[in-house]
Amino acid sequence: MVNKLIKEDTKMFLTGNEVLAYAANAAEAEFMYGYPITPQNEIMHTWCKLLPKTEAGFLQTEDEISAGFSTLGGILAGKRAFTATAGPGNVIMQDAMSMAEMMRIPFVCAVMQRGGPSTATVIYAQQETRLTCYGGNGEGFRIVYSTAGHQDLFDYMIKAFNTAWKYRFPTFVLADGYQGKMREPVTLYDPASRGIKMVPVEASLLAPGKIGTDRPSNHLRNTFNMEEELMEVLDEYAVDFAKLEDEISEYEEYKADDAEILIITHGIVARSARTAIDELREKGVKAGMFRPITLRPLAVKPLRAAVSRAKQILFTESANGQLAQMILEAVYGLTTPYSTLYKMGVGVTGDDIVEKVEAMLKQPVTV
Repeated sequence: MVNKLIKEDTKMFLTGNEVLAYAANAAEAEFMYGYPITPQNEIMHTWCKLLPKTEAGFLQTEDEISAGFSTLGGILAGKRAFTATAGPGNVIMQDAMSMAEMMRIPFVCAVMQRGGPSTATVIYAQQETRLTCYGGNGEGFRIVYSTAGHQDLFDYMIKAFNTAWKYRFPTFVLADGYQGKMREPVTLYDPASRGIKMVPVEASLLAPGKIGTDRPSNHLRNTFNMEEELMEVLDEYAVDFAKLEDEISEYEEYKADDAEILIITHGIVARSARTAIDELREKGVKAGMFRPITLRPLAVKPLRAAVSRAKQILFTESANGQLAQMILEAVYGLTTPYSTLYKMGVGVTGDDIVEKVEAMLKQPVTV
């Protein structure tokens, strides 16, 4: 057992990366495996700085391939382990993430997005949305929380551990370089004070008890001899994953009930959307926001309801429509016209959104 540092509600002024390290400790994480890559480095730095007090563990591996598979090894050995990465590291780690998907290993990873492709910038983007949701050779049986700020980072990092261990699908906290590097107030707390009980962890390899007498064998497979054999397993996974939508999908609506222009966005861009909506409302424009928090699985029913109420949609993100493509597939058949505001690898401001909405209002609406 690790020493939990947060015993009572504590307000601190931290970077997002620091918040994630404290959140992992609050969630009773025992070990972190990682490899340095900007903009997530301070997650590792903070985790290591706290080790003398937490008595947890850390291993810096030789690259992200090793970090991903070492995390899997720690989890299989019965540790509440996790990792974090960004950009090219997210790409390199997809093999381990796919193995977690195939073997139903409760892999937890914080992704601090940076600009791409390849090295590109070390600053900010939302260009790892599709990669995190569907990367690897598989079907994207993953749970992805998209955070908008520091309180989200703390809340959903804790939730990620419970979600991963309860449902046995790899689980991600999808943030970005802005969130990782900026400072803002956040309330840290002991999950127990919020009625949150951490799901127990247990070893999959060398588990206690005699096989066949005390327990069945833990037959974790990553390789199949026949196509039909693989399909049978994946069909079961698809059924399990489909059940998750109503149980764990989350979203946020802001002044969306009577919105004639619905802004659909996620992550930190949602904060700019809130600012824009307040300004537009003051000008008499009925704007509102739908923000998916779980990108996998999406909250499809409330999403379709919100889209059907609006007269126009605006998709905005710091990528070239990665979220929008997922949304449009989910609302297929609805005819609400839409416009886009995409800024690849660049932050979207409230002013950007106000300017775009005002331009939309001057154009004739066509379906």
